[in-house]
Amino acid sequence: MAGETVITVVGNLVDDPELRFTPSGAAVAKFRVASTPRIFDKQTNEWKDGDGLFLTCSVWRQAAENVAESLQRGMRVVVQGRLKQRSYEDREGVKRTVYELDVEEVGPSLKTATAKVTKTTGNGGGRQEYSQARQTTPGASDDPWPSNTATTDEPPF
Repeated sequence: MAGETVITVVGNLVDDPELRFTPSGAAVAKFRVASTPRIFDKQTNEWKDGDGLFLTCSVWRQAAENVAESLQRGMRVVVQGRLKQRSYEDREGVKRTVYELDVEEVGPSLKTATAKVTKTTGNGGGRQEYSQARQTTPGASDDPWPSNTATTDEPPF
């Protein structure tokens, strides 16, 4: 869609993907990716970590099940999707803003690892399913992680 911010992030999974199902049966997986740039310090002649970027990611349907089965904490991944900004108020009434990624594509980085790809069967990720998934964006009633910002300081994810 026009006006959406599509980004690609390369980083490591901070925790294992968490798979849930909506009341209507749609699978959704949530995971966090940390992307930390490496910077060469000429004064000390050493590589140093820059400021890390931590993004909460959500992926839906068959891809969610594939992510939950294939990926785990610590793995280096390549994630592409739409960047979303969401604001909420915490318990003390302080307005907070979080950035999240609605994932379109995700896979292991093969820079320092190998992977054996196995195609799923059935509803597994053909182009036709992709276009249908885009048209049936989940609504609030399908939210497997309902936000309850009145009882927590943490963002709903």
